[in-house]
Amino acid sequence: MLNAERETLDAWGSPEDIGAVTIVGPIAVSGKILIGGVDKSVFGGLYAATRGIYRVVYGFHEHATLLDGALKMTDEKSGREVIYGPGDSWIIEKDTSMIWEILTPSIRKSYIAIIMN
Repeated sequence: MLNAERETLDAWGSPEDIGAVTIVGPIAVSGKILIGGVDKSVFGGLYAATRGIYRVVYGFHEHATLLDGALKMTDEKSGREVIYGPGDSWIIEKDTSMIWEILTPSIRKSYIAIIMN
């Protein structure tokens, strides 16, 4: 899939539908799993969300790259804030609590998630 970033995404609902908590919304999230599945130890694909703020505690390790939009992420434990734009990547460790603030009308990322005990 050389042009996967342009895949049509499926509506996933709100942040609550993916295990997060909306702080400022409403927010609509969407995505498409392109490899593996949430029942596998490795899965990945595309994810998008509309403007707003939500809290998520990661249930997996993640490497992601922002494809579109601007996003401020805050690590709740350390207080560290980073603003990401297209082409920026990050790695988040499982059990990390993050605040996502979507600064543009929407964002889109590609990601790979690893579930390890």
